[in-house]
Amino acid sequence: MYMSDDNKPIGWWLKELDRLLESSFEQLLAADGLTRRQWQALNAAAGPKPIAAALAPFLVGNRETLTAVTDPLTERGWLTGDELTPSGHAALTELTAKVQEQRRLVAAGISDEEYAATIDVLRRMTRNLSA
Repeated sequence: MYMSDDNKPIGWWLKELDRLLESSFEQLLAADGLTRRQWQALNAAAGPKPIAAALAPFLVGNRETLTAVTDPLTERGWLTGDELTPSGHAALTELTAKVQEQRRLVAAGISDEEYAATIDVLRRMTRNLSA
């Protein structure tokens, strides 16, 4: 049965948004010779969790492995284990500005309240199915 854009279910919109997010961030980061997962690994290295723990949800069921993501960053001198090097910190700062601009583009025309409400609804739907 054909569904017009105004009556497609949430699952359709979630998959389409995910596809477009992946594609747009891959294109954005490709200019710097990075993948989205590599960006996530750099960002994770700046946080409290080990990179493997932070990236686990993105690598489950994916052909990509943690070493495939982190080895190129180590080769560039941006990572040592789970730690950012000084050049890794500099790269992360520069890349963060680009990623934040892309996020602003994604959320253009959406108020902070609408964004928070959307996140809240998706969180509750996730909990409903995780129980």
